[in-house]
Amino acid sequence: MIDVEAALAAGLLAVSAVSFASAVVVPLLPSEARAAKRQQALIGQRQAAERVQAVSRRDQVAKSLKEIEDKEKKSKISLELRLTQAGLSIGKRQFYVFSAVAGLIFGLAGLLTSGDGLLALGLAFAGGLGLPRWLLSYLRKRRMARFIVELPNAMDVIVRGIRSGLPVGDCLRIIAREAQEPVKTEFRALVEAQALGISLGDAVARLYERMPVSEANFFAIVVGIQQKSGGNLSEALGNLSRVLRERRKMAEKVKAMSMEAKASAAIIASLPFVVAGLAYLTSPDYISLLWTTTIGHIALFGSALWMIIGVVVMSKMIRFDI
Repeated sequence: MIDVEAALAAGLLAVSAVSFASAVVVPLLPSEARAAKRQQALIGQRQAAERVQAVSRRDQVAKSLKEIEDKEKKSKISLELRLTQAGLSIGKRQFYVFSAVAGLIFGLAGLLTSGDGLLALGLAFAGGLGLPRWLLSYLRKRRMARFIVELPNAMDVIVRGIRSGLPVGDCLRIIAREAQEPVKTEFRALVEAQALGISLGDAVARLYERMPVSEANFFAIVVGIQQKSGGNLSEALGNLSRVLRERRKMAEKVKAMSMEAKASAAIIASLPFVVAGLAYLTSPDYISLLWTTTIGHIALFGSALWMIIGVVVMSKMIRFDI
């Protein structure tokens, strides 16, 4: 029994000695030491290259954002570009002709109905300058909203096409042929720019100039960085598509949560007009003092001023930027 225990102890000591030698003595040998140093050097070089690449990507993103911001500050949106962004095929001259005709119609209508030249002049000014520009701004914003909704679907087409082995140019042509408006028109212009010899990065940058929304800006930055430094374009666009969809969901959620406040603001803003109309129907002599006396004019002016301030404050309170 004592011999067995002694044999086991001797075996354990031998195993411990061999383990100690392999852990301490072997790395001290010349070949093993050189191999360990070479492995550590390779690991260090790989980590340094990854850090340099990460810093380079951040610098490129910052540089791209700064270039776009500087371009936005220096550039002034012309009337032709706004007409293009609104999806209108008319030119600058046709827009001015439409404005003049609208102003003339409004002025004649005001003159024939009231006979007051000052009122007719005000209506002509509103119809010639206010209405056409408001309509242009409305069409421009509506087209941009449709572009924002459809752009993630176009990115998904590019991602699926690249993963299935199609070139980026073929994916862009598929979008230009089968996507919904206005993405279809904008990507058709992008494909035509590439056919003229313009690089993909510059063509996408022009897309942001024609459609100045944050989503197009993100798309231009991702494609531009991929063209300069390489990388997996399908993965980057897939992540961007997911971010844009989540961004839109957040905007819709904020819009739904603010609808109660918007309804309250609309009711409060319309309440003075409703009360004035009802008072005029029931007691016209009582409320007519507001526009037949000097004190009434002052009261109307002060009430209108305070009402405008209140509407502006409520509009700022219920408006959120996502």
